[in-house]
Amino acid sequence: MRKINTRDFQVATRTTSRDINRHIALNLIREHQPISRADLARGMKMTRGVVSVLVQELIAQGLIYEGATGEAARGRKPTFLHIRTHDRMVVAVDVRFTRTYLMLCDFSGRELAIESYDTIFSIPEFVKDLAGRIRKLLKRQGLGFRCEGIGLVVPGMVDQRTGKILNAPALGWRDVDIRTKLSGATGLPVHIENSGRASALAQLWLKRGEATGGHNFVYISVSDGVGLGIVVNGELLRGRDHIAGEFGHMPINLDGPRCMCGANGCWEVYTSNLATLARYFGWNLSKHSPKRLKEAERSAFTVLDVVARARSGDSKALDAVLATGRFLGLGIATIINIVNPDCIYLAGEITTAWDLIEDTVRQAIGERALTEGATRTPLRVASAHDYPRLRGAAALIAAPTFAAPRVA
Repeated sequence: MRKINTRDFQVATRTTSRDINRHIALNLIREHQPISRADLARGMKMTRGVVSVLVQELIAQGLIYEGATGEAARGRKPTFLHIRTHDRMVVAVDVRFTRTYLMLCDFSGRELAIESYDTIFSIPEFVKDLAGRIRKLLKRQGLGFRCEGIGLVVPGMVDQRTGKILNAPALGWRDVDIRTKLSGATGLPVHIENSGRASALAQLWLKRGEATGGHNFVYISVSDGVGLGIVVNGELLRGRDHIAGEFGHMPINLDGPRCMCGANGCWEVYTSNLATLARYFGWNLSKHSPKRLKEAERSAFTVLDVVARARSGDSKALDAVLATGRFLGLGIATIINIVNPDCIYLAGEITTAWDLIEDTVRQAIGERALTEGATRTPLRVASAHDYPRLRGAAALIAAPTFAAPRVA
């Protein structure tokens, strides 16, 4: 049960119930499209007349549209309803330690165009370059449709309300306001979020046709670093200071390698792409300067190459991949013990070796999980082809349309 916050609440009005029902209808259409008014009425357990009024309001708001007409054994043929996504554009930006990815997609997260380039660390140059790329992308691929906004994700802590990047250690950005500058340069609204949390948003809002782990799950993205998003009761957990879910910086070994955050022995330095490469080549990360780390991450040889060598019989590569899997499992066990989610999603390059590391990951979880039930927490590997971080950036723009109205 949830306690009403008497210092932060919204009083219900005469239109509150109608707003809630309209949002319920919108989400049912989103999850079951194409759907007829009759099926929608049955799903909402309301009369068709009342549902038709809600549908007309959603059409008038430009949120849904009527599509093809279906067949009926008798009576009026049903007209199917769809979420309006095809003519509503979103620009998604994923800023990583090595490269920045830019994607134009529709409101459902469907890719229309994508490009990538070396990440620029100077804020003025980053904004100027990105704004120029966005303008060119929209002119080249926008097809005359309206762009709803820009969603940008970074590997760091973000005050989602103000858009200020509080601390992105890998990028060297602290207390940075990109949102105002980028919005001014493009004339578009900009939303910024941590990449792990945005990936969780994409899983929550943009996935269709599969089990989504209920309303309680954790999304773990292992790439240049380790990003997490925690969803509890259908809501993304951010925390008072917007650092909730930073498990990538929980200590595994206080005497371990130095992390980009400045501390030693973080989970990230044992599981990230750089950690796997360092394990394979025998690098001492504590002795690598930030410049050397950037060069190492940008080299032609990647984690995918390590995985390929592991598959081809390279025992050193297999040992490196399995070690990453073990540390991944130990960290996941801690997350399970603290959050106890219905499901954990895993994404990132190392998951392409899931058939090689799954047993190792699960064994490590079994060593540290506190109950037998916890060891059986479902683990699901997200498809790398879906660009989960970019889809997460897109979800920053799309998700508010479908979010439940806040009451009390």
